Amino acid sequence: MASHISLKQLKVFSTLTQHKTLTAAADSLFLSKAAVSMALAELEKQLGHHLFDRVNNRLLLNQEGHKLQPLADELLNRASDIEHLFSDAQALSGQLRIGASDTLGNQVAPYLLSDFRRHTGHERQSLFISNSAEICDKLVDYELDIALIEGKIQHPELDATPFSADEMCVICPPNHPLPANVEIPLRELEVSSWILREPGSGSREFFVRLIAPRLEQWHEAFQLNNTEALINSVSAGLGLACLSRLSAEPAIRDGRVKVLKLPLNMSRRFWLLVHKEKYLSPLLRSFIDFCHQWQREH
Repeated sequence: MASHISLKQLKVFSTLTQHKTLTAAADSLFLSKAAVSMALAELEKQLGHHLFDRVNNRLLLNQEGHKLQPLADELLNRASDIEHLFSDAQALSGQLRIGASDTLGNQVAPYLLSDFRRHTGHERQSLFISNSAEICDKLVDYELDIALIEGKIQHPELDATPFSADEMCVICPPNHPLPANVEIPLRELEVSSWILREPGSGSREFFVRLIAPRLEQWHEAFQLNNTEALINSVSAGLGLACLSRLSAEPAIRDGRVKVLKLPLNMSRRFWLLVHKEKYLSPLLRSFIDFCHQWQREH
């Protein structure tokens, strides 16, 4: 059915997703409106589906178009890299779409990207921050090129490799009766209230896997999808929380919260994820190598 799809048709489709009108897409591609319209019509005929809804001369991606978009972009990126493969230019080219879970996105990725830009001179990166589950969904759908997350996620379509380590901690308000920096037995946390991140978050997964099974009774006081709100809720006395030491450090330093020392291994890995079918362009390969070699200077 789709054996004669051309790169030109995919380029027209991709350009239309960006510009949304035949006129703007034609100007961008230096083609006539008729040529753009014909390329789109041929593509839709071969696929047996319309890819856009026509609304007031605008072309809006429909459900079928959304399915095609990440794969079309992937093929066009590969074709672009073929063109650069035999050129003398050594500079990295292309756009790098990075996803990062909350702790990594806020506490690590800005420094990592700054160092990568300084090291390579490449400056076309985007950063999308969400919980680990949503990041993985976008990676599977080719909406991201690479993901940096806390906590390993087993997914049949994704390759995961560790690239750095993190330390978790349990925080409480400064006036909490339990002492800070003295190891306390876990029974002291029985019948405690906890403020947790939303399902899909790496820090929630860590708490549920390591701490919750060791407590006979605990209560979820709040569920929040924002780390700063979680820290402020602990500071206000609404409960305990388990999160990355990197995220908690400013509040610990300011005396807004204190750390409870537990007889548990609170370390976890940071993971680098790519789609198993993802083409590793020179840019993506360079970024992966950089992540593995990089250590943030504290």
